[in-house]
Amino acid sequence: MSFFIENWVLIAVAITSGAFLLWPLASAGGRAGSLNTTEAVQLMNRDKAVVVDVRDAEGFASGHVIGAKNLPLADLEAKLPTTVKNKALPLIFVCANGANANKGVAIAKKLGYENAHALTGGMGAWRTANLPVEKA
Repeated sequence: MSFFIENWVLIAVAITSGAFLLWPLASAGGRAGSLNTTEAVQLMNRDKAVVVDVRDAEGFASGHVIGAKNLPLADLEAKLPTTVKNKALPLIFVCANGANANKGVAIAKKLGYENAHALTGGMGAWRTANLPVEKA
């Protein structure tokens, strides 16, 4: 017990540094499965990932990833199983800025699609990377 009392400063430093090391893992919990644009393109090319755009029809028509399927977030739980029947296929969820894509990932995982990912930054990041956009 006297060791802890005499070395409380060192123990506090050790606990604080451990917390700082674990912080990125804890803060990424809400963004688990996030992809940047390069990783998304690789997943699309190598593993034939299905891109699911969760924006409304108007947002989708203004420009989307080539070949993306439009399933608005409100309809996702009902329509995803009929649109993507193979639950082993990787899914990439896209929205305007990335926030709703994470909600799409949560819904997909609840439905049994374990290989679901969100595009970090959404269509904004896609356009910033000068990747091809298709307009409906």
